[in-house]
Amino acid sequence: MNTEKISIVIPVYNEEQVLERLFERLVPVMEQMERDYEIVLVDDGSSDRSLEILLRHAGDRIRVVELTRNYGQHAAVFAGFESSSGGIVVTLDADLQNPPEEIPRLVRVMEEGNFEVVGTVRRSRKDSLFRKIPSRIVNAMTKRITGVHLNDWGCMLRAYRRHVVDYMVDTREHSTFIPALATSFAKDVTEIDVAHEERFAGDSKYSLTRLITLHFDLITSFSDFPLKFLFYFGSLLAFLGIGFGIVLVVARLSFGAAWAAEGVFTLFAILFFFVGSQFLALGIMGEYVGRIYREVKKRPPYTIRRIH
Repeated sequence: MNTEKISIVIPVYNEEQVLERLFERLVPVMEQMERDYEIVLVDDGSSDRSLEILLRHAGDRIRVVELTRNYGQHAAVFAGFESSSGGIVVTLDADLQNPPEEIPRLVRVMEEGNFEVVGTVRRSRKDSLFRKIPSRIVNAMTKRITGVHLNDWGCMLRAYRRHVVDYMVDTREHSTFIPALATSFAKDVTEIDVAHEERFAGDSKYSLTRLITLHFDLITSFSDFPLKFLFYFGSLLAFLGIGFGIVLVVARLSFGAAWAAEGVFTLFAILFFFVGSQFLALGIMGEYVGRIYREVKKRPPYTIRRIH
């Protein structure tokens, strides 16, 4: 019989409408497993009554990590990782879209198959098209970048072995994508189907800006493909520019100055294309340089005010 302690890590940001229902469903599930467990809830600088509600439930099995301000979901998860002690660590969203009732099956699959990471695929996903399309893009990108062929990288309900969590915490990266980072330290990874429900209350905290930031974190943290792309794209533009210049010289000699004057707007269009491409390249390189700058400063990715 397996006796490893189970830690449930839940980031919380302005979820006052959901939290009571979360405890009503999660605590009985953990008690029925008849295992040593802890629930680590990380308040990510909530501005509503979330922290107040969490503190009412804090106790021997329920730990509340209070961050000094809002650092974002992934930083909150790292804070929960650092504060957890279980041999198996399960991450879960507070919004109840991923049912807590799936946790025992997740743990069972991990232990029976001796897996280091167990991901999940949301069945009959109850999200809007606005959420599904970016998710598909992230899934395709992550498969290509990591070389690990999982189908749903965006589902928070995942299980990790303790050593994988410790490796992730030790990296101290400011901007990263946790599911992809975990595969860097895990050999045996699998994925199971889980149910997906409508959000119990409130609104999603993932705006378009946060989704774009997540894409940048994925690309720049795990791949230098954009820089290589710029090199090849820049080389191609350079050759095209040289070729086009030769064409213009030959055409001017063959057809005279009048022909060259009539192509002035084409030249402007090509110039704007080159200038736009340069700004695009500078923007991508600037993103990498900015991330290097943040890492060099060595500021903590989050700060904990108090653990209740």
